[in-house]
Amino acid sequence: MNRLRRLLPLLCLALAAGAAPASDERGHDHDRARQALEAGEVLPLRTILERVEREHPGQVLEVELERRDGRWLYEIKLLRPGGMLSKLKVDAADGRVLEHRQRERKGGER
Repeated sequence: MNRLRRLLPLLCLALAAGAAPASDERGHDHDRARQALEAGEVLPLRTILERVEREHPGQVLEVELERRDGRWLYEIKLLRPGGMLSKLKVDAADGRVLEHRQRERKGGER
């Protein structure tokens, strides 16, 4: 128990130090995403989700906006009715679904 009490402050410091760069990085990513939206390079997330919902209904678990090979992509993870997990890659400029992967809860990919 004494050992745990001695290690706890060090663990807290390590976690705090490790969290700072991630926070800065997220802030930078947020700025880049906002600038892309303001420049008309990407559609608003609300618009993308409304389009996706029509053909891929489900609960949105996670959304990421990233730039790959000069193209902005929304990566959307969904929990589909019946428990299937879906991962969509969507062109952020026009809302087209570029890739759709699906897997069952037990880990088998389809």
